[in-house]
Amino acid sequence: MKKSMRDSIGSFMAGKGFYIVLLLCVAALGVSGYYLFSGISEQSRTVSGPVTITVTPTPAPTPTAPVSKVTPTPPSVATPRPVSTPPAILTTPAPSATPSAAPTVPPTATASVYTWPVKGEILREHDIETLSYDATMADWRTHDGIDIACTAGTQVKAPAGGTVSDIYTDDLMGKTVVISHADGVVSVCSNLAGVPNVEIGDTVRTGDIIGSVGKSAIAESAEVSHLHLSMTRDGVSVDPLDYLPQR
Repeated sequence: MKKSMRDSIGSFMAGKGFYIVLLLCVAALGVSGYYLFSGISEQSRTVSGPVTITVTPTPAPTPTAPVSKVTPTPPSVATPRPVSTPPAILTTPAPSATPSAAPTVPPTATASVYTWPVKGEILREHDIETLSYDATMADWRTHDGIDIACTAGTQVKAPAGGTVSDIYTDDLMGKTVVISHADGVVSVCSNLAGVPNVEIGDTVRTGDIIGSVGKSAIAESAEVSHLHLSMTRDGVSVDPLDYLPQR
C-alpha cells in the first residue's frame, strides 16, 4: 500500500512535477516582482505628490572691481596745457588800428543853424488847427506859416544851409523858393519879387541872399508888405518860430 502511494507520487512528479516546479518558480518571481514594483510605485507616489524642493543656490560671487577701476586716478589732462594760451601778439592790436578805431560822427547828423530871413514884426503867426479871419480872402482859414513885415525890395536870406530844391510861382502865394536842409526841414519863402538870386540845385549857406520881398502873393495882398515863411519837417507842417533864433 505505501509502495503504491510512493509510486503514484513518483509517477505524478515524474509526469507533472516539472510543471509544478516551474509554476512555483514563476509564482516566486511574480511575488518578488510584485513587491519590487509595489516599492517603486510607493516611492513614485511619494515623489509625485506636492513636493517642496528647497534649493539653496550657492550665491554667485559678486565681482569686485579692482580699486584702480572704481576710483580712477586723475587724468594728466587736468593740468592746463601751455599751448591753449594764445600768443601775446594776438591780443595786442596793431598800432595802425588805434587811430581808425574811434567812430566819427558824420557832419550831416548835426542840426542846421537857422537865421531870420528878414527882420520885422510878426503880422500873422503859424496856426493850422484854429481858423482865423483872412482879410484878403474874406473867409476863415488856417495859416501854414508866419508873415514877417518888411518893405518891398528887402533882401531875403536863406533861413539855413541846404539845397535849392524848387522855384515856382504859386497862384495864391506868388514867387516861391524852396530850400531843403540836412536835418529834414524844408523852408518855403513866398511873396518874392521877380527873379530870385538862386537856381534849382544851388547849394546855399545860412544867410545867403536868395531873392527879395515883392507883392506876388495874391492871397495875402490885403496885408502890408511882408515875407511869407513856412516850414515842414518830414512832410508835416511845423512852426518856423520853433527853429528861428529868439530875438
